Amino acid sequence: MTLPLKPPLNPQLARPKADLPVGGQWAYEPKYDGFRAIAFVDGDEVVIQSRGGKPLGRYFPELRFPAGRYVLDGEIVIDDPDGGQDFDALQQRIHPAQSRINMLAEQTPARYIAFDLLAADDASWLERPFEERRQRLEQAAEDRIAITPLTHDAAEAEPWLGSGEGVVAKDLRAIYRPGERVGMVKVKRVRTIDAVVMGWRPGKEDGTVGSLILGLYDEAGKLHVVGHSSGLKAAEKRTLVDKLRPYETGKRGHGDPSRWKNEKDLEWIELRPELVVEVRFDHVSGGRIRHGTRILRWREDKAPTDCRLEQMQA
Repeated sequence: MTLPLKPPLNPQLARPKADLPVGGQWAYEPKYDGFRAIAFVDGDEVVIQSRGGKPLGRYFPELRFPAGRYVLDGEIVIDDPDGGQDFDALQQRIHPAQSRINMLAEQTPARYIAFDLLAADDASWLERPFEERRQRLEQAAEDRIAITPLTHDAAEAEPWLGSGEGVVAKDLRAIYRPGERVGMVKVKRVRTIDAVVMGWRPGKEDGTVGSLILGLYDEAGKLHVVGHSSGLKAAEKRTLVDKLRPYETGKRGHGDPSRWKNEKDLEWIELRPELVVEVRFDHVSGGRIRHGTRILRWREDKAPTDCRLEQMQA
C-alpha cells in the first residue's frame, strides 16, 4: 500500500463520562455495539484492521468499499430486527472455517459505518481538527459509504441515550490522537429492569455466590433466562448463600442456561422463581444482557410474574 498511513494504527479512544458535555465545540454521534475497525483502501486493495491491530477482512467478505485512496475509522455492525445491533451474531464471525464465515455473511450480513476520515490520497488528516475531517468525510461518502449521523445539538442527541447504546461526543477542534483518550467522550445508555432470580452460580471461593441467573416472563407466562448479574461485593458473596438456600429446588447442573459459550462449564443451582432484584445494565444483544450488570436492590414489593420481557425493549 502507498497510503500515507499504514496498518497497524491505534484508533483514538473516548473517555467515559456520566453526562454529555455541552458547548459549541462539541458534536454528537450515536454509539454502536460493534467492532471498531479502521479501513485502509488503496485502489481495489482493502485492509480492515481491528481495534487491537489485527486483520478483520477475512471474517467479513461481504463488506465493500469504493475504489480510491483513503483511510476510514468506523464500526462493523450487524443490525438486529429491533433497530439495534446484534453483537452475538458479530462475534460468531470470528471463526476459523471460511465456509462458515461465508454462510453467515449471507444469513446475517454486516455493514461498515464510517465516522472519521484519517487520510485522503497522499495526505494524512490526523493533524486536522475533527470538524474538517467530518466535512471531508461527508464529501467523500456521496452515498457510496455509510456514515454515522451527527448533530451539534446535545438535546437532539438525547434520544440516542434512550434507545441506542449511548452517545459519543467529539470536540470539533481536536486533532486525531491514535491510542489516546482525548477529544472524545462516551456516555453509555444505562438501563434498569426488575428480574426474577432463577438460580445462582458458586463463586471461586467455597461458600460464596459468584453470580445470579436472571429471568423474565413472556406473554405466555414462560420464564426465560436473560443474563446474569455478577460484580457482587465480597461480603454479599457469603451472606447470599444463606439468603438463597431456602429457595433452592434441589436441582443442579453444569453449563449455562442462557447458552453463553464463555461460561459453559460453570455449575448452577436452581431456585424457585420467588425473588426479584432490580439490576442496572448497558448492553443487550440477541435478547440477552451481555455485560455490565449490577444489582441495585432487592424488590420484595415486586411480584415475580410482573417481571416481563417488555422491559428489555422499554
